[in-house]
Amino acid sequence: MHRFATTAEAVAATTKKLEKVRLVAEYFRSQPIDEAAQAAIFLSGRAFPAWEERTLQVGGTLLWRTVGEISGKGDVALTVAYRRHGDLGAAAQEVLQAPASTPVPAKSSLSIAEVAEAFGKLARTSVAAYRLQLLEKLLRRATPLEAKYVIKIISGDLRIGLRESLVEEAIAKAFDEKLSDVQRANMLLGDISGTLRLAAEHKLNQAQMRLFHPIGFMLASPAQDAQEALSYFDRAAVEDKYDGIRAQAHVGGGKDPTVRLFSRTLDEISQSFPELPPALRAFPEPLILDGEILAWSAESAQALPFSELQQRLGRKTVSQEMIRRVPVVYMAFDILYAGGELLTEKPLQERRKILEQVFAAVPKDRFAAEYNIAMENPQGALVFEPAIVESNTAELKLGAHIGKPRVILAPTLTANSPEQLEEIFTAARQRGNEGLMIKDINSAYTPGRRGKAWLKLKKELATLDVVVTAVEWGHGKRNKVLSDYTF
Repeated sequence: MHRFATTAEAVAATTKKLEKVRLVAEYFRSQPIDEAAQAAIFLSGRAFPAWEERTLQVGGTLLWRTVGEISGKGDVALTVAYRRHGDLGAAAQEVLQAPASTPVPAKSSLSIAEVAEAFGKLARTSVAAYRLQLLEKLLRRATPLEAKYVIKIISGDLRIGLRESLVEEAIAKAFDEKLSDVQRANMLLGDISGTLRLAAEHKLNQAQMRLFHPIGFMLASPAQDAQEALSYFDRAAVEDKYDGIRAQAHVGGGKDPTVRLFSRTLDEISQSFPELPPALRAFPEPLILDGEILAWSAESAQALPFSELQQRLGRKTVSQEMIRRVPVVYMAFDILYAGGELLTEKPLQERRKILEQVFAAVPKDRFAAEYNIAMENPQGALVFEPAIVESNTAELKLGAHIGKPRVILAPTLTANSPEQLEEIFTAARQRGNEGLMIKDINSAYTPGRRGKAWLKLKKELATLDVVVTAVEWGHGKRNKVLSDYTF
C-alpha cells in the first residue's frame, strides 16, 4: 500500500498528463499482476469494479468519527485541518502525524489485497458499530500517508488529477497495447482490473460484453443556429430534443429477462420507473438501448413538461397512484449492443437500421393498437401507431394502462439545408419539446465524449435578475475560494 500511496502522491504533484500516465504505467509494471489489477480499480477512484453493485456503506460522518478516534484529537483540530486542505484524506494525514495522536505505524505493513479484503467486509455488513470497528482496525494499520489514500478511495474521489481514461492509457503503455483496444475491453467488461489482466496477457481481444454495467453516454455540443449545425457535416439525422431523463436500458433477453435502467450519471434508476422494465422485456434478445424517459400524455401523444416527471424522481417506492397520475415512456433513439455485438463503432445510419429491426422483431402480441412513433413525411409530420406494452396481467398491476405503450421508437428525419432544419425545429417546439438533436449520420457512438458529431439546438431561455442568498467554501483545490453559490 505504501508504493500505491507514494505513486498517488507523485501523480498529484504533476499537472502533466503524460507524466501522470508514465508514473502509473511504471507502477503497474513493478507490481504483481493481482496487486496491479486491484490498484487499477483504486486509481480509478473506486473501491470496486464499475460493474459491481457493492457499496462500502461508509459516509463522511463515520469516516470523520473514525479519524477522530484514531488521532486522539478533538473535533476542533480535525475541523481546522479539513478547512486547511478541503479534503478529509489530507486532513487525516495531518492529524495522524501530529505528536499528540495515537501512535501510528512508522513503516507500512498494509497491502493492497488487505485493503480490498477490508472493503469487502465493509460492503457485507450493515451494522454501524461493526463498520466503525473495521475502519478503525484498517486505519490503525496504515501509515498517515496510506490512511490519506484509503480515506480518499472510500470517499470515491482521489483528487489527484487522474481519470479512468488516464488509467486506461497507463495500462496501454505498461503492457504495450493499443489504447483503443484497452478502452474497448474496459467498456465491454466494466472492470478496469479485468482489463489490466487481459492486457498483461495480451488477450484484450477476448473481452466479452458484460450487461448491466452502464456504458458512458455520448454527449452533444450546443449549436447557435441551423446554419452552424449543418456546417459540420453534409447530411444530418434529426430528432426532437425531449425534456426528460437520459437513460440507458439493459435488457437481458430470454424467457424472463432482467432489465435495468441507468441514468446519465450511471446510477441505476429502475426503481423510480417500475412500469418500464416489464415493457422492455418484450425484446427477445439481449440489448442495450440509449434513450429518454419522458412523462407522456397518451391522449395528445406527446411529452409532458419536465416538471411532471420531477415528481417521479428520487423515489425508492412509487405508488400506483403516482404511476397512474404521471405515466412515463421510454423513448429509444439509439442502440449500443444487439445480436451479441457491441455496435458503438458502427455509423449512426447503420445503428438506426438495427434499432428499427429490433423493434420490428418484437412479437405482434406485444404491440397495442393505439400508438407508436413513426415518420410520415420528411418535413416533420409525425403519426403514432402500435408500440410495445407490458405482456401480462401481473405486470399491468404496476399501473400501466392496457393498450398504451411504454416503449417508443423515436422518430428521425433527415435535413439537408438550414431552411429545412428551421422548419423541423419549429414543429418540435410546437410539440412542446426543447428543440432538436442534430447528428452526423456517419458518426460512431463515442461513450463519455462531447464533440461535434452530435449537436443540440435549443431556444434560449429568458434572462433572470437574481441575488446571492448563500455561499460556501469549495473543496479540494477550491478549498480557499468561495465556490458554491445559491441564487
